Amino acid sequence: MKYIFDKVASVLGLIMLLPVFITVALLIKIKMPDGLIIFKQKRIGLNGKQFTMYKFRTMKQNHGGSSISVKGEKRITPLGEKLRRYKLDELPELWNILRGDMSFVGPRPDVPGYADKLEGEDRLILNLRPGITGPASLKYSNEEEVLASVEDPVRYNNEIIYPDKIKINLDYYYNHNIFSDIMIIWRTIFRRNY
Repeated sequence: MKYIFDKVASVLGLIMLLPVFITVALLIKIKMPDGLIIFKQKRIGLNGKQFTMYKFRTMKQNHGGSSISVKGEKRITPLGEKLRRYKLDELPELWNILRGDMSFVGPRPDVPGYADKLEGEDRLILNLRPGITGPASLKYSNEEEVLASVEDPVRYNNEIIYPDKIKINLDYYYNHNIFSDIMIIWRTIFRRNY
């Protein structure tokens, strides 16, 4: 049921949001002409396999920064900041859903390295197709602001946020169903926390 929902909804989303895709792509080309429109990055997906995730580019080209993003960073462009605030940078992930790399709801896909830290029962999370949104995404919808408020964002992420996300995602693994997924999508659209 979830797989069919993902396929149908991703096709409808790609068709209905085509004007938004075109508008955002043109804005990126005009405001950030020094690089590509689409940002591609290797992420860890279902069963720990790598896939290429697609997003609208929000940062300066070749910034060479950390995989942890903090609000107000100089590498994030003014347009990129707006795209991130309204989650418009995530729209190309509909293509990942259509391809079967992702789902609408699930744990956010990590960059290589983080999934390697999962041990024991926590590795069950890798049996889930990663999602555009999920319960951990809702709880940490202001993650960049939180990280901007601490002295060492990478350490805070690794010691506080990431372990909590694992706990939330493991709970999702054991308890998710199509109705909870629809509720998570609803809360994501209308910006309600988990």
